Amino acid sequence: MQASAESVRDFVNTYDVEADADDLGTPAELALWLRERALAGPGDRATDDDLTLAVALREGLRAAMRRDGERPELPVLPLRVTVGRRPELAPVGGGVAAGLAMIAAAVTGDSWDRLKVCAEATCRRAFIDSSRNRSRSWCSMRVCGNRTKTRAYRARKQGSRPRPGSNTDTV
Repeated sequence: MQASAESVRDFVNTYDVEADADDLGTPAELALWLRERALAGPGDRATDDDLTLAVALREGLRAAMRRDGERPELPVLPLRVTVGRRPELAPVGGGVAAGLAMIAAAVTGDSWDRLKVCAEATCRRAFIDSSRNRSRSWCSMRVCGNRTKTRAYRARKQGSRPRPGSNTDTV
C-alpha cells in the first residue's frame, strides 16, 4: 500500500493543536492507526521508540507544511530509492517503522505542494489546498479564516479609537 497526500494530512492531524488532543497517545494507538490505513499488518506492534519516531515525523511534517522558510529535521526512516521512469522512495522492511516510512515517502509525490497547515495559530490543522492557484491559507474560511479576519478587524478598530485626553475628546 502506498501512502497518499490524504494519509499525510490525516497523520499530521492525529494531534489537534487547539484541543491539545493526541490520537497517537500510546504505541497501541499508533499501531491501530497504521493498521486501519493498511500501512501496517495485523500482527505489527508498536514500541515506545516507534511512538517517539511517529511524533517526531508528525511534528516535522507539520513544520515543513508551514513553509515559513524553516527547514525542520525529519527523523531517519528505513527508505530506499528506486530509480525508474521517475525516482521513488519505498520503505525497507515491514512493521510500524515501514508504515511511517510510507507516510514520509508520500511527501515526494506531486501533491506535496498542495499540503499545508492552517495559518491560524490556534489551529494548525493540515489540509490539501485544492484551489487553482494554491493560495489557501486556512483549513476552513468559515472557521479559522473568520477568526483571523475578525481579530484583525477588532485590532484595527481599537487602534482607530481616540485616546483619552486627545483633542478629539468632548468637554
